[in-house]
Amino acid sequence: MLSAVARAAFPALGRLTVTTDEGAVLEPGSIVAPNHSSLVDPGVVLAAVSRLGVEPVILATAGLWRIPVLGRALVREGHVPVHRGTDRAAEALEAAAEALAAGRVVIIYAEGRLPRRVDAADTAPGPFRTGLARLAAGGAPVVPLGQAGARRISSGSTAKQVAGVFTAPLRRPGVHVHVGAALRLTGGVQDATAQAHAAVTRAWRTAADRLAERPDLRRG
Repeated sequence: MLSAVARAAFPALGRLTVTTDEGAVLEPGSIVAPNHSSLVDPGVVLAAVSRLGVEPVILATAGLWRIPVLGRALVREGHVPVHRGTDRAAEALEAAAEALAAGRVVIIYAEGRLPRRVDAADTAPGPFRTGLARLAAGGAPVVPLGQAGARRISSGSTAKQVAGVFTAPLRRPGVHVHVGAALRLTGGVQDATAQAHAAVTRAWRTAADRLAERPDLRRG
């Protein structure tokens, strides 16, 4: 349902284009690792992934589960709350591992936080936390996903973010998503985290370059 909403609603906010590496496949039991730049980019990622015929499970901050209607939908569809900074934080990886074992595609934001920027510019992914590498230690393929342009929809202070969402239907900013080929992380947690960060950075750079090549998508 959330994927369907994102797919239907995003055209009102911006113009989404999606490209993939040759052989980029979201197999059952895969982990999708996007870069995180804006409060709206989960909607961007859901819209892009749903175009590829996948209804994923998302790891997201537990506060979303307290929102009426949305919280019930998150529970019903099997999404995973992340209780950051608590002794329940490890439960998220356990639930995500169960979803992978059941053949679901899991989306995890390895940066774990948004960049502390107030402008609308895109920058390379920040440092990754180790949750992605630990989740992939069971052998699940990791699919790097880069997105660029979401900050043109919403970024900056709370007031600017709200204003950005409300004016987006008039501005129709361009957003590009690039899905890279799946890889298997190897080595210890630190080495695996570095491999994942490099792959997501490459996917993000491709997305940013594709967006820059399209003058019709640069406005907004």
